[in-house]
Amino acid sequence: MRADRLLSLLLLLQNRGLCTAAELAAALEVSVRTVHRDVEALGAAGVPVLAERGRTGGYRLVDGYRTRLTGLTGDEAGALFLAGVPDAAKELGLGAVLATAQLKVQAALPAELADRTRQLQDRFHLDPASWFRDADPVPELARVAEAVWEQRVLRVHYRRWRGEVHRELRPLGLVLKSGIWYLVALPAPSSPTPLSPSPAPPSLRTYRVSRILSAEVAAEPFERPPDFDLATHWASVTRELAGMLHQDTATVRVSPRALGLLPVQFGRSGAEAARSAGPPDEEGWTVVQLPVESTPVAVSDLLRLGPDAEVLAPPALRRAVADAVAALARRYTGTV
Repeated sequence: MRADRLLSLLLLLQNRGLCTAAELAAALEVSVRTVHRDVEALGAAGVPVLAERGRTGGYRLVDGYRTRLTGLTGDEAGALFLAGVPDAAKELGLGAVLATAQLKVQAALPAELADRTRQLQDRFHLDPASWFRDADPVPELARVAEAVWEQRVLRVHYRRWRGEVHRELRPLGLVLKSGIWYLVALPAPSSPTPLSPSPAPPSLRTYRVSRILSAEVAAEPFERPPDFDLATHWASVTRELAGMLHQDTATVRVSPRALGLLPVQFGRSGAEAARSAGPPDEEGWTVVQLPVESTPVAVSDLLRLGPDAEVLAPPALRRAVADAVAALARRYTGTV
């Protein structure tokens, strides 16, 4: 581990030039004292590191010195696929590996291209997490990732809506969606019984990693389905989920203010409803067709528009919204 860190320190100095001990410590995720010791170790190994004192001082390499020790290990090459999501790489336990891989690639580039990559890093940043929501704690993520990578059976203690269960899984892939980690896996096949001597093969399932209370990577390996493709499967899952969520279409009369809020409150479906809205009436209100979920969820969502929206159809949803408004009125006026 120290040899990897020394190489990372050397590449940092080569790529960035003059760096303070504090900057190097932050990049390497070590203490300033460790940086000082590592610099001494580099000097003892013959690397020409200069220490410049003063407020603008720090460490730098002698002008013109460059290392050619930039070959990528297998782990580093794999970690480069997570270069756009460094927080995710860190959660998977690959933060240091990714940082070293990036430094090696940058050190191997011609000066013009290396400058270009630094400019891109300074000007563009990808943040896959959702707004106004803390990321789920995923204490078992690294162990789950190990099972996925090593292609080994995973035994989990999992929290479902209906209670906790123990499952034996064949983990096929991990997906990061809007800051939430999901595991795609095959449950262990059922044992044959006298009533079912040839049970149906298990189907693919999706598990939220934050709900895995504990995980154990078993010794036994498993065979991945030869035709499984993670990206294709996930696209199918998202399409299926979208179809399940939107169970009906509501006809809603909205004010100009609510029309502008539809994309904010309902996302893509709200934006599409706003684009396809009919002409405004004499009061400036517009009728839209809005895909909605189940009636209880739709009532909650539509009430967020307040008095700027009126449900016209279906009748059951209109009655449910009216009942909710009446209950609120009784609550706030004190009548029963």
